[in-house]
Amino acid sequence: MRTLLLLLLFCHVSSAVLYSLKHFTTASTGIPNLSEVLTTLEVDELLVVSSDSNKRVEIKQDWAKKFLIDRPEWLEWYRLQCLHLSPIFKAFTYILMSLYNQSGGIHVLQMVDGLEWDDETGEVKGFCQFGYDGEDFLDWDLNTSTWIALRPEAVIAKPIWAANKDLGDRYKTYVTQIYPEWLKTYVKYGGSSLLRTELPSLSLLQKTPSSPVSCLATGFYPHRASLVWRKDGEELHEEVDHGEILPNHDGTFQMSVDLNLSSVTPEDWTRYDCVFQLFGVKEDIIIKLDKAVIRTNEGKSVTILITAAVVVPVLILICAAGFIIYKKKKAPDNSTELSEQLNPET
Repeated sequence: MRTLLLLLLFCHVSSAVLYSLKHFTTASTGIPNLSEVLTTLEVDELLVVSSDSNKRVEIKQDWAKKFLIDRPEWLEWYRLQCLHLSPIFKAFTYILMSLYNQSGGIHVLQMVDGLEWDDETGEVKGFCQFGYDGEDFLDWDLNTSTWIALRPEAVIAKPIWAANKDLGDRYKTYVTQIYPEWLKTYVKYGGSSLLRTELPSLSLLQKTPSSPVSCLATGFYPHRASLVWRKDGEELHEEVDHGEILPNHDGTFQMSVDLNLSSVTPEDWTRYDCVFQLFGVKEDIIIKLDKAVIRTNEGKSVTILITAAVVVPVLILICAAGFIIYKKKKAPDNSTELSEQLNPET
């Protein structure tokens, strides 16, 4: 998995200066053997703590274990957080199911709140947002203390959220007053892990001779990275398909980008290369488009190769990858216009 096909010399520069703290709270229905409410804490995209409505609390990072054991009140907060939010989230879920005439099936309500902190400028950006069944739903405006509908269906539910004033006040207090201190403390204690740099292996994968060639970078840390296809040194924006950054089971990350070969002639292959860039590293990792190094189904299984790198617990999939409001998709260019149409009072 970690065979390096082509690696340039690397020159390390200063470490990343942008850190994040995110709490995910997930309520679900119709999923067997899964707690009705789950909460997780991520620091700089690393899963640190998870808890559920069955009072289970797990510390996922070694550096956080001693830190939280020395602060039992923080560990207790995570345990009570899930218990406190459980009835609220369950009630909201059933209200939404009723509003949308959903009598059963699998439904997921998720909230992500937290902040990003730039330790060079000191700038702190807080956020709180809800999603329902994998779609952006409501956003909490910290400046106006109002809920903003992110899709037409959310306009109906917005008054229900607005009626729960304590919920909005709670998020504002945590995001603006408590979370900044917590994040700085976590960065202080987890510095050796959070500030580390791990370089990936680069591979070229192809299912069939007519399929796109996928450039896979796996095993890198931190998650702030880019992976692009180039032609004659220029980044390609067409005939390429960018995948999401996904977590590996060992705390590192992976990402891929596909190149459509339909318009690439055999004599032009040497003009293409795939380039990986990691924040905090001066040089790039580059692999040339070369049939000799492409791994296909005719040899080792591409499906097995990719699946092995994405072995992630169900909890992470539901609480992180499955929720697209903050980590996965950016707001469309017309998001401001849509928000004004859905929320005329704001």
